[in-house]
Amino acid sequence: MITSGIEEKTFVLNLGPQHPSTHGVLRVLLEMDGEYIVAAEPVIGYGHRAHEHMAENRNYHQFLPNMGRVDYLHALAFNQGYCMAVEKLLGITVPERAEYIRVITNELNRLTSHLLWFGAYLMDLGAFTPFLYCFDDREHILDLLDRITGSRLTYCFFRFGGVPADLDEDFIFGCRAFIKRLRSRWVDYHNLVTKNVIFIHRTKDVGVFTKEQCLLYGITGPNLRGSGIPYDIRKSEPYSAYPEFDFEIPIGENGDIYDRYIVRLREMEQSCRIIEQALDKLPNGPIMAEKVPKRIKPPVGEVYQAVETARGEFGIYIVSQGDVKPYRIKLRVPSFANLSLMVESFKDNLVADVVAILGSIDVVIPEIDR
Repeated sequence: MITSGIEEKTFVLNLGPQHPSTHGVLRVLLEMDGEYIVAAEPVIGYGHRAHEHMAENRNYHQFLPNMGRVDYLHALAFNQGYCMAVEKLLGITVPERAEYIRVITNELNRLTSHLLWFGAYLMDLGAFTPFLYCFDDREHILDLLDRITGSRLTYCFFRFGGVPADLDEDFIFGCRAFIKRLRSRWVDYHNLVTKNVIFIHRTKDVGVFTKEQCLLYGITGPNLRGSGIPYDIRKSEPYSAYPEFDFEIPIGENGDIYDRYIVRLREMEQSCRIIEQALDKLPNGPIMAEKVPKRIKPPVGEVYQAVETARGEFGIYIVSQGDVKPYRIKLRVPSFANLSLMVESFKDNLVADVVAILGSIDVVIPEIDR
């Protein structure tokens, strides 16, 4: 074979910003050597909305709906993190019943996020049937949340000092019935996916995150736990009513796509455990704290509050100068760190594995372009 005079060079392939596997306006520049990826560079900002800047021009109440639009799939976690930060500034103690309601609705919202990821990810890989199962189950949760919050997405249910609506008997009955139904689905999910030979071959030892890489990049959530590090803020730095419940933190071993999948599936089981315990222990009492000022004007100070979302640690840092508007708000979102390591893990993999790796990270673009 004559090889002299042949120039060997790489080429650049654009993934996105409009691509079905990115589930948003994410663009990744892939430098290719044949079918293999040599380097990858994310290009973000296509969905930038300046949430942090808007906070400086709105009072504390007006900014509350914005939090449900940072991560629209797990809006209640962001809603809660912001409320807890402001409550800490004001020195407000939330009633116990309100804390339980926050946990119940938050875990239901976590289930909707994981179910959407599960169904959409399997469809990205070419498996359509699990998508139908997941979205059927997800609809039941959305109906429950719609009944109490009035929304199916971008919830703005929590308030400074508690929650605006109590749980009725119909909601509690529907919640228990759904948990029973979802538990019966685990067998179907495992038969369809976990034991599927094609899925195993596409995910085992692909897109590996080492423990060292996760710590270096600040990875949190299921992506960190999939690499074997049992860090979950609900356990590590317990908040709200989480110390009252018995639940486990699932972890993986190899840090590959398959482990991240298993961790999320087991997290759904733990969310069901938490919801059941919260319903069993639900205390009586008020759902709003007393003496919550109508005009929120915290004293001069600063506060940081972190909560565990479906994608990892969401942290909010608020600086108050004693005004009705925050002087500065900084949002620490998990998807930004996850994206950084994701493009690093593309290297030396086949272009056919890009969609499999990208989907396993579960990034939400509005989080990144906040």
